[in-house]
Amino acid sequence: MFLNLNHYNLDVYKTAKELRKNCYKIIKILPEQEKYNLIDQMRRASTSIVLNISEGSSRKSKTERNRYYEIARGSIIEIDSCCEITVEENYLKIEELTELGKNIKTTFILLSKLMNS
Repeated sequence: MFLNLNHYNLDVYKTAKELRKNCYKIIKILPEQEKYNLIDQMRRASTSIVLNISEGSSRKSKTERNRYYEIARGSIIEIDSCCEITVEENYLKIEELTELGKNIKTTFILLSKLMNS
């Protein structure tokens, strides 16, 4: 924000921020009983994606960058699994997760491409 660094220009960073925003929207409609389980996990995982992309992009070696990107990708997979649980527990219908699902796929693809470039 205050540092004018390159990761702000990355498409994957922008989509990761959208993914985080959409996770927070979903979190607001989950039941209170999931406050310390799904809600907390989705909040931490979605934030982890943004932070690991930021930190990884500041690393000089490709190996180090990819280590942070791999952690971010793991957090994307966590969110995908959380979505599956919300549907299985009948907290949400899959149709309510369409926008979030698109964010998950886009961020995962962009991050995978960045790791392979």
